[in-house]
Amino acid sequence: MTSANPAFLAIGVGLCFVALSILLLVTLGSGRSPIALSRRRPGVSDSRSLLTKATDQATSFVERRVGRGASFGSRESLDQAGLKMGQADFILLVGCAAVTAGFVGFFINGIAFGVLFLLATPMAGIIFLKFLTGRRRAKFEDQLGDTLQMLAGGLRAGHSLLRSVDAVAKETEAPTSEELARIVNETRLGRELRESIQDAAHRLRSEDFDWTGQAIEIHREVGGDLAEVLDHVGETIRERSQIKGQVKSLSAEGRLSAYILTGLPILVFLWLSVANPSYVGTLYTTFLGWIMLVVGTLLLMTGAFWLSRVIKIKF
Repeated sequence: MTSANPAFLAIGVGLCFVALSILLLVTLGSGRSPIALSRRRPGVSDSRSLLTKATDQATSFVERRVGRGASFGSRESLDQAGLKMGQADFILLVGCAAVTAGFVGFFINGIAFGVLFLLATPMAGIIFLKFLTGRRRAKFEDQLGDTLQMLAGGLRAGHSLLRSVDAVAKETEAPTSEELARIVNETRLGRELRESIQDAAHRLRSEDFDWTGQAIEIHREVGGDLAEVLDHVGETIRERSQIKGQVKSLSAEGRLSAYILTGLPILVFLWLSVANPSYVGTLYTTFLGWIMLVVGTLLLMTGAFWLSRVIKIKF
């Protein structure tokens, strides 16, 4: 135990009181309040628990304070990741996780780790969103060839294009079923099918699905056998997917090396900070140590960016 630990404990207790104060302010809310359930549905009692009421108050508070143009946890990014929650819910979840991680870091190795964990949590939330988005896009690309084959089969059976899309949306798995169902719903509400397909292709960043939309639009202008067109497009997409798989397998060793070289210094630093705090304590207790940390972080970020460019193959 060092002599600085009581000071750190006092700061931690102060942060706890600040967090509780903020929680009370959020729970009580300020500004306009939501319409009471007794006014919206007369005769129905409010059977929600105290925790549910506090959560609803906190969510409404965040919705009022966060602008619609905020990029963190935007509706578009949540849709791309396939998360069925609002922006306020996501921000509140990340905020609670950040406060919890900050206290955990503080009790592990002092205020420096508390601040580090607190600031790292929103970054982890962004990385998590990107991971879910990438996995969802990859799964959609893998399903696209079979999706086009099912669409062509529906057209050959005599169904219209929209009816075929609706049938495929009911028979396939997510995320294809979710995106096709959204296209069908938007079209039924009066939006052009071409615009809905282009919006879905932009949301998924799928060049192959964009090609599918262009093929459908060309068919609507010049006519012809759309089922045969979709068969050719699906065959081309399957060949591209096979080439992508080959490229990914050939570059797997380089990607694994990049992950290890990037993550190993961070893991070693965290392990030494827990196992032997006095050994690495000089890095964040002296001015020279902070300079070394900043320089090391910049060099690590530069190396990670360089490795990401090396292993990223465009074709």
